[in-house]
Amino acid sequence: MNIEVNAIFQIAGIGIIIAMIHTVLKQMGKEDFAHWVTIVGFIVVLFMVIRMLDGLLQEIKTIFLFQ
Repeated sequence: MNIEVNAIFQIAGIGIIIAMIHTVLKQMGKEDFAHWVTIVGFIVVLFMVIRMLDGLLQEIKTIFLFQ
């Protein structure tokens, strides 16, 4: 259970940092860079979620196949 809470805080932290960077870049008039930062942050979080889902599916597989 500790790993899930840690992952939630990591994703929330990444979201907050990306939002701040996006806001600063948008205020500076660099909207293109701001959008790229948001996309990169989304991809990083997406890979984190995919890795967690893979672990979950492996756990389900071991439970139902009795391995």
